[in-house]
Amino acid sequence: MPWTALRSLDRAGLPRLRFHDLRHSAATLLLGRGVHPKIVSEMLGHSQIAITLDLYSHVTPTMQRQATDAMEAVLTV
Repeated sequence: MPWTALRSLDRAGLPRLRFHDLRHSAATLLLGRGVHPKIVSEMLGHSQIAITLDLYSHVTPTMQRQATDAMEAVLTV
């Protein structure tokens, strides 16, 4: 990152983030909010949905809970 950009971040009190960090955060947040992985994959420019799922779905523990809740709803009579 250019020195001027780092200085601007420091002055604004913002953390020094790489573009990749922002990309990773966006993908993680979108998946966590229930956006279909195919859509996220297309937004990131991945050639296969498996790439997106392999890289980002493991970091969203709320997805596990959502799956559990969905299964409970299906099985509850």
